[in-house]
Amino acid sequence: MCGILGIANRNEDVFAEIYDGLLMLQHRGQDASGVVTYTGGFFRERKANGLVKDVFQPSDAETLTGRVGMGHVRYPTAGSLSASEAQPFFVNAPYGIYLVHNGNITNTEAQREKVTGKYSRHLRTTSDSEILLNVLADKVADAIKVNGSADAIRNIFAGVKMTMERVQGAYSVICLIAGVGMLAFRDPHGIRPLSVAKRDAIGDKEGADYAFASEDVAFGINGFDKLRDVKPGEAILVDLDGNLHEFQAVEGKLTPCIFEYVYLARPDSVLDGVSVYQSQIRMGKTLAKQIAESGLEIDAVIPVPDSARPVALEVSNVTGIRYREALVKNRYVGRTFIMPGQAERQKSVRRKLNAIPREMEGRNILLVDDSIVRGNTIKKIVQMCREAGAKKVYIASASPPVAHPNVYGIDMPTKHELIANGRSVDEIRIELGADALFYQELDDLVWAAKEGNPTIAQFDCSCFDGNYITGSVTPEYLADLESSNRVSQKIEEAPTPGASWNGERLVEPAS
Repeated sequence: MCGILGIANRNEDVFAEIYDGLLMLQHRGQDASGVVTYTGGFFRERKANGLVKDVFQPSDAETLTGRVGMGHVRYPTAGSLSASEAQPFFVNAPYGIYLVHNGNITNTEAQREKVTGKYSRHLRTTSDSEILLNVLADKVADAIKVNGSADAIRNIFAGVKMTMERVQGAYSVICLIAGVGMLAFRDPHGIRPLSVAKRDAIGDKEGADYAFASEDVAFGINGFDKLRDVKPGEAILVDLDGNLHEFQAVEGKLTPCIFEYVYLARPDSVLDGVSVYQSQIRMGKTLAKQIAESGLEIDAVIPVPDSARPVALEVSNVTGIRYREALVKNRYVGRTFIMPGQAERQKSVRRKLNAIPREMEGRNILLVDDSIVRGNTIKKIVQMCREAGAKKVYIASASPPVAHPNVYGIDMPTKHELIANGRSVDEIRIELGADALFYQELDDLVWAAKEGNPTIAQFDCSCFDGNYITGSVTPEYLADLESSNRVSQKIEEAPTPGASWNGERLVEPAS
């Protein structure tokens, strides 16, 4: 997750458009927001913990001036929860580079040792994004030594190439480079999304304005038309004269994260040629087949709002079971999955949803959710439905069991947090308090995404099948994640009194 956005205008200051674009990406992170603009002489920066609307005020338009700028919405997957780790990050040499990053680096420690040892750089945070920035700066500096300083674009592209050869993991990146322009690049597997867009320049100067974003929903609000997705292993640079330069840094193979289509991306986004909404409709179609074959008597299909709604609607359409909006969402509470800290996530469930008893009393209901990760939210929803009078409560998940850590930028990095880890489907059902539990088959999920773009040969499904497509994800690496400081913090925040960690998962106290 995390959302990144960059805009290079020919004529007008860019802050207002970055603000509007970040609002469209707010679903990708609620922990912190940051913006940096460039005047051609100086950078202007503001970042802090909080939502976009809370971090920035109308008066910021007077200070965040410049025709080129970029922004970031964050939730933490690596590093700490501190406001000091809000992005963008900055290094002053070479050139002066700001960076925003979506993803997660998997060979972080090896790169940290090189950056702080061989290159004698000082890191201010524990963030993998700051390490990535310093690696890029090192490699651009190396290119300058070899090529000379006359051709900045050549040196930057050479630096990106060397960075990709050295860094492993998932990274979609946008940079502002003093005296040069805006740079965007995507890892050789294209795990996290990144797109480029264009519009005719607004104002006196002829030419084009360009934008980069995690999802194309950030383009339309500012009048940009999507050109294409950034290719895996590709770098694109928009110079300060508004010219677009493209460079295939390393050979890439598109392997996008399939969880983007299940939950992370907005339904009105199109990622790597695949409509998120249409893929979710297909998920509903295959899930409906399982439900119909079960022979269960079901009175109503009820989505867990909002992201499960397209799947639930198609389940209803295919099975003929009536669709009901029987869970009402409080629009002023954020998505619990991405709220930092387990205690905050659990407290938010009751703030976030309320059941309608008249739609549940005496009925057998099917709750449709996009996924079941930790299980805390859906467990409380099942309890809420029973309190509202439901006779039987069944659950259907649009995705397969999440049984493995995700190491590519989603906040589910450790096994002990995953309800499917070490449990059978029936054991999960019992844990959730449901009368029946359906999971999407992985083959069906891959079909639902691939049908939108048959040229995609493979998806990253690591949180479902445990197959990691990049290097450095060894058993030792996963063990280190389990014992990391941030994991320890999450364990300490576990809301159930008396719960303990047995090395694999949280064990609830005996009732």
